[in-house]
Amino acid sequence: MLDINELFKEEYSVLEDARLAAADSQLPADACREKLWLVAKHYQRLIRESYRLISRSDRAERELNRMNEQLQKLAAQLEYEATHDPLTAVFNRSAIINLINRALTQANVALILLDIDHFKRINDEYGHPTGDRVICALVSRIRKALPQSAAIGRVGGEEFTILLPEARLEDAMIIASYIHSSLNASTLDALPGRSVTASFGVSLGRKNSDFETLYGAADAALYTAKKRGRNQVALHEDFFCQPENTACKVALAR
Repeated sequence: MLDINELFKEEYSVLEDARLAAADSQLPADACREKLWLVAKHYQRLIRESYRLISRSDRAERELNRMNEQLQKLAAQLEYEATHDPLTAVFNRSAIINLINRALTQANVALILLDIDHFKRINDEYGHPTGDRVICALVSRIRKALPQSAAIGRVGGEEFTILLPEARLEDAMIIASYIHSSLNASTLDALPGRSVTASFGVSLGRKNSDFETLYGAADAALYTAKKRGRNQVALHEDFFCQPENTACKVALAR
């Protein structure tokens, strides 16, 4: 590290000469003026150098701030890409699992699992690009039916989970039934000439349970819906379901 005395060695010398000159009452006026001129010359140089260093420092600070903003944007972009499905922009499998497990530490959680009926036929008949558009249109339809607190996750090619934090079983059944009715009421813009339906499985998880239990119950209910002919909503009979529960009675009657 450079010694401060070495850095300003010349200036210290000039100042010392000026100090000695000021103390010498016999020094001629011309010599005093010469010493004063040297002090002024070096002072002017210091001001110029200080301004140059300050300007360089300001430029460096602005560049650092710009780079920091870029890094923050890049970090946010990388985090988004790591947690979201690139096609639909909903949460990917690992991200929705983390959200569900986190929600289960706070309260009971309702889960809707849906699978597009006969999606392979759509891909085979209309091509995968159309199939992708159908998936995106379905997600858009789902979003319109959900409360702000809900989260959608893509857990498979045409399979999606809907997380409803702190929701009652009745709430989940109403939302699933609304989406189901909406798909049957009107076609998706991506495939206006053909009806696209889905099968739904609904479950409710107790606080401090886990994703595997909750998802397993919803998956079993989804299997029931498919076994009954698809295009319907089913509730897992043994999971948080009581005979006096109206939502359970409606689901089990289907």
